Amino acid sequence: MSLEIKVPAVGESITEVVLSRWVKNDGDFVEMDEIIAELESDKATFELTAEKAGTLKIVAQEGDTLEIGAVVCTIEEGGAAPAAKETAAEKPAEVKAEASAQAPVAEKSAENYATGTPSPAAAKILAEKGVDTGSVKGTGVDGRITKADAMKAEAGKAPAKAEAPKAPAQPAITGSRDERREKMSPLRKTVAKRLVAVKAETAMLTTFNEVNMKPIMDLRSKYKDQFKEKYGVGLGFMSFFTKAVTEALKDFPAVNARIEGEEIVYNNFADVSIAVSAPKGLVVPVIRNAESKSLAELEKSVLELALKARENKLTIEEMTGGTFTITNGGVFGSMMSTPIINSPQSAILGMHNIVERPVAEKGEVVIRPMMYIALSYDHRIIDGRESVGFLVRVKQLLEDPARLLLGV
Repeated sequence: MSLEIKVPAVGESITEVVLSRWVKNDGDFVEMDEIIAELESDKATFELTAEKAGTLKIVAQEGDTLEIGAVVCTIEEGGAAPAAKETAAEKPAEVKAEASAQAPVAEKSAENYATGTPSPAAAKILAEKGVDTGSVKGTGVDGRITKADAMKAEAGKAPAKAEAPKAPAQPAITGSRDERREKMSPLRKTVAKRLVAVKAETAMLTTFNEVNMKPIMDLRSKYKDQFKEKYGVGLGFMSFFTKAVTEALKDFPAVNARIEGEEIVYNNFADVSIAVSAPKGLVVPVIRNAESKSLAELEKSVLELALKARENKLTIEEMTGGTFTITNGGVFGSMMSTPIINSPQSAILGMHNIVERPVAEKGEVVIRPMMYIALSYDHRIIDGRESVGFLVRVKQLLEDPARLLLGV
């Protein structure tokens, strides 16, 4: 008796998935609840498990787009599948090899290899005069062209056929010129559509500022060992930025709002999305109620979500519902960029790399570790005063970390 394994319902808005990879092969014996395949939607990757023990019979192939409820495979009762039969492709190959082995070898031409071959002296004369050896009849042994034959050719014989004009030499192309094509994943297609839609449907602008990172770097350097020993996690920059953002959102609630139809929805909480580069593309897991978390709790949340993203273990619930996004292009070396809003949110903060630059402090030029920060926002609900004020507030909090603890 066989059991059909079908595509499970993985979310209200998901109607189809792509079979991205078979973990088990056709004919393998699988245990109950063992992972047999990976399914990929436009939001996340899911694991398909065996609903009973038995022999796997594959129905759908890798790369197939399947609707919810479609049959992916069946599981037959019994042990492992027998060894694979000899494929049809092997038999013609064997027949062809046998036929080629029995085929008679073509007889060599009766003409001797020396026929039409000039002697060294004759070859020199013909080369100097530009005479084609094919136009000279040899009188030597076995038709070999002698010096006398070459002299006669020099005296009056011309090549039998006029040479065609040579085409201009083309420059040699070196190096590989291979191309590779692959189908866009559902996640990549969805990201592409959403980014284009955001550019078309929002009045997006970007404002910039810069932050002196020395106070935070000094603080981290002083307390990083004690922090890790107490909380079991390193003290990074992302927790400081997240904390600064949640404090600034309290002062500028429009930056934490969104448009629904003809209404503006304001949130009295901050669900902060953190952009993470995953193997299959960019994902934005969400830290719920980030405004109520400590630096240690934020660091643990960021680490947990980043690990899940790299292992394609994020759920749809963990990637939906954010109210504001932070993206860090600095980890890749970006100096400055204009991040695109993560719809339906209205703003996104971009972090960049830290570079030591000369700056003026109290009338003196000093070297400081500086970072450019960028806020892209929807001008339909966020005015210039609010966007600039929000970014200045974030800058103040980061350059004086004590404000984060005191809330001033």
